[in-house]
Amino acid sequence: MSNQKKRNFQIEAFKHRVVMDPKYADKTWKILEHAIHEIYNHNASGLSFEELYRNAYNMVLHKFGDKLYSGLVATMTGHLKDIAQSVEAAQGGSFLEELNRKWNDHNKALQMIRDILMYMDRTYIPSTQKTPVHELGLNLWKENVIYSSQIRTRLLNTLLELVHSERTAEVIDRGIMRNITKMLMDLGPSVYGQEFETHFLQVSAEFYRVESQKFIECCDCGDYLKKAERRLNEEMERVSHYLDSRTEKKITNVVEKEMIENHMLRLIHMENSGLVHMLCDDKYEDLSRMYNLFRRVTDGLSKVREVMTSHMRESGKQLVTDPERLKDPVEYVQRLLDEKDKYDKIINLAFNNDKSFQNALNSSFEYFINLNARSPEFISLFVDDKLRKGLKGVSEDDVEVTLDKVMMLFRYLQEKDVFEKYYKQHLAKRLLSGKTVSDDAERSLIVKLKTECGYQFTSKLEGMFTDMKTSQDTMQGFYGCHPELSDGPTLTVQVLTTGSWPTQSSVTCNLPAEMSALCEKFRSYYLGTHTGRRLSWQTNMGTADLKATFGKGQKHELNVSTYQMCVLMLFNNADRLSYKEIEQATEIPASDLKRCLQSLALVKGRNVLRKEPMGKEIVEDDAFFVNDKFSSKLYKVKIGTVVAQKESEPEKQETRQRVEEDRKPQIEAAIVRIMKSRKQLDHNNLIAEVTKQLQSRFLANPTEVKKRIESLIERDFLERDDSDRRLYRYLA
Repeated sequence: MSNQKKRNFQIEAFKHRVVMDPKYADKTWKILEHAIHEIYNHNASGLSFEELYRNAYNMVLHKFGDKLYSGLVATMTGHLKDIAQSVEAAQGGSFLEELNRKWNDHNKALQMIRDILMYMDRTYIPSTQKTPVHELGLNLWKENVIYSSQIRTRLLNTLLELVHSERTAEVIDRGIMRNITKMLMDLGPSVYGQEFETHFLQVSAEFYRVESQKFIECCDCGDYLKKAERRLNEEMERVSHYLDSRTEKKITNVVEKEMIENHMLRLIHMENSGLVHMLCDDKYEDLSRMYNLFRRVTDGLSKVREVMTSHMRESGKQLVTDPERLKDPVEYVQRLLDEKDKYDKIINLAFNNDKSFQNALNSSFEYFINLNARSPEFISLFVDDKLRKGLKGVSEDDVEVTLDKVMMLFRYLQEKDVFEKYYKQHLAKRLLSGKTVSDDAERSLIVKLKTECGYQFTSKLEGMFTDMKTSQDTMQGFYGCHPELSDGPTLTVQVLTTGSWPTQSSVTCNLPAEMSALCEKFRSYYLGTHTGRRLSWQTNMGTADLKATFGKGQKHELNVSTYQMCVLMLFNNADRLSYKEIEQATEIPASDLKRCLQSLALVKGRNVLRKEPMGKEIVEDDAFFVNDKFSSKLYKVKIGTVVAQKESEPEKQETRQRVEEDRKPQIEAAIVRIMKSRKQLDHNNLIAEVTKQLQSRFLANPTEVKKRIESLIERDFLERDDSDRRLYRYLA
C-alpha cells in the first residue's frame, strides 16, 4: 500500500451548459408572491416553509435575486398601503388599537418572510448592499403607514392628548401607549425623536410654564415645592411606563427649568414661607425638598447657600451685638451653641451633610463670633460655669459632648490667646477655691486645647495642676514639723509658681493676729526647705471656715473668703463698726471691700451682718453690726462673694494690654523664624507669612507686625536693602 502512488481526485463541471426554463423565475416568484399574500391574510398555516425556502434559494442561486427583491418590495408596499387605509378609517379611541394590531401583524408577517428569504438575506443582499429584509419591512412600514398624510399628524396629536389627559388626573391605557412608543423606537431613534419626543418636550415645556405660573401665584413655597416634586416624580414614572428611558433626562430638565430654575429667587425669597422662614421654623421636610430640587438646576444650591449664609450672619450679628444678651455671658454662649446645633441639625437632616453648607456655616460663625471682642472672655466664663456647677450629676459622655461643643466655638475665635488669658484666670479661681466639679473634665478640656493649639498653649495650665499636687505634699510636711499647731486654727496654703498662674497684683491685707502668726510660721518653714525662693501672700484668693455663735446661741460654721474673714473677725471686739473703720482696720481695696460687705449684709439668707441705713448699695457712711437674728436650717453656711462675673471696663483694658504685650515676642519670634529660612523677603510677603503662622493663636495686626520689624532692625536682627527699602534681609 505504501509503495502505491497517491491519486488526486478532481470533480469537473459538465461539459455542456445547464439550460434553465426561461419561465422558471416567473413561476417561482408567483409561488412566493402568493405565499406573501397568504401570510398577510393570516392563512400561513397551509404553507410549506421548506418548499418556499427552496424556491427562494433557487431563484437567488440562478441569479434572479433582483427579481425576488423588487417583487418583495412591491408586494409588501401594496399590503402596507391597504393597512394604512384600514388604520386611517379607524375612529376615535380605536385608532391606536388598530395601528397597534396592524403593527403586530406586520411584525409577524415580516418574521415569516425573513425566514423564507433567509438565503437572499445572507448572500444576495450583502453582495448588492441592499437593505436586509427585516429592516426593509420597517422602512416600508414607516414610509407607507407612519408617514401617511392621514396618519402622521393624527398619531402625534393622539399621543400628546393622552399624555395631557394623564397629567390632568385622567386614567389612560398605558399599555397601548407603551406599544405605540415602542413601535416608534423600533423604527429607529430618529423616528421616535422626530415624530414624538421633540413635540412632547415642547408641549410639556408650555404646560409646565403655565402651571408653574398658576402655582406660584396661589401657593406658599412649601406647597409649591411639593407640587414640583410630585410633577417631577410623575414624569419619571411616565417614562418608566411607556417612554424611552433616554427621554427621562430631557423631560426632567424641562420640569426643572420651568418649575424650579425660572422661579428660583422668587421661591427662596417668598414672604412668610421662603427659605428664611423655613430655617427659622426648623421645617426640615421643606428644606430637604428644596435642597433636593434646587440641586438639580444650575446654581440652585449656591443661591440657597448665599441666602442661608446671609441669614445666619445677620441673625448671628444680632445675637452677639444685642446689649440685653451681653448681660449674661453663660446665656450668650448657650445661645451660640443652640444656634450651631440648630444649623448642624438642618444640614444633617435636610441638606444631606453637604460639605459646602458646612463650610458656609463655619465661615458665618467665625464671622459673627469675632464681631464681639468679648466672645473669648464669655466662652471662658461659660466653661467656668459648667465646670463649677453646670456639669454636676451629668454622665461622662455628656460632659465630653459639652466640652466638644465649647471647642468648636473656640476654633472660630481669631484671638485664641485672649481666651487662654481668661481661661487661665478662671481655672486658677476654680482650682484655688476647690470648686471644680471634676478634675477629669478639667484635664479633658486641657487635652483638647493641647490637641488644637499645641503644647505651648497648655504648658502653664498643666503647671497649675502640678502646683496643686505639690502644695498638698508641702502642707503635710509643714504640719509634720509643727505638731503643736493641731489645736489652734488650721492653715492650708497653696504655693503657686509665678510663671504658671495668672499674674495678680499683690494686695496687702491685714490678717487677724492669730492667722498672721500662723502665716509667718509657714513662711519660715517653706523658705527653710526651699532656697532662693520668695513668697508673697495672695489674700484676695483665699477662703476660710469660721465658727460663729449668734444671739440665741445658734451656732454655725461659715464658709467665707479671706477678706470676709478679716471683716467678720473685727466683730469679736466691737458691736458696731462704720465702713471707714472696717476699711482702716483691714486695708482691703475699696472695690473688693464693698463686694465683700454686700455679700455679708445684703444677701437674703446669708446676711450675718446688718447695715444702717438699709439699701442695696454700700456707701462710705454705712455702719455695720452683727445680725443676732440670723438663722439657717444648715449648720454649714456658705457665703459667696458678690462676683463681678464680667470684667469691668478698666479690668478689660488691663487684660487687653497684657494680651498685646504677650503678642509682641510671639510676632518677633515668627518674623525671625521666617527670615532665617528665607534670608530675604519683601514687606508684604513677610506680613502675609507672619499672619499665616500666627493665625492659630490670634489675628496679627499688620501695624503691630510693622512695629516689631522696626524693633528687630534696631536690634540688628534684620536690615533693609539699600536700593529697595521694602526688602528685608536676615542678619545671622
